[in-house]
Amino acid sequence: MQATSYTFDPATRTGSVLLDDGTPVPFDAPAFDAGGLRLLRPGQRLRIRTEGTGEARRVVFLTLQTFPDPADQAN
Repeated sequence: MQATSYTFDPATRTGSVLLDDGTPVPFDAPAFDAGGLRLLRPGQRLRIRTEGTGEARRVVFLTLQTFPDPADQAN
């Protein structure tokens, strides 16, 4: 799944992304750390994985769109 970086706090490594339909979805520090990134800028295109639905949906992995997702390589 793809999204766009919307907010990011480098001190806490948390923020949110916008799905292509404009829905904001939050991410926590473990989701950010899983992608191996050091920084995000608003507007960057991302590759993400989510869990949950509706208000409970959250990002569990994110990285730059051009970087591989290790879960894809495991299959």
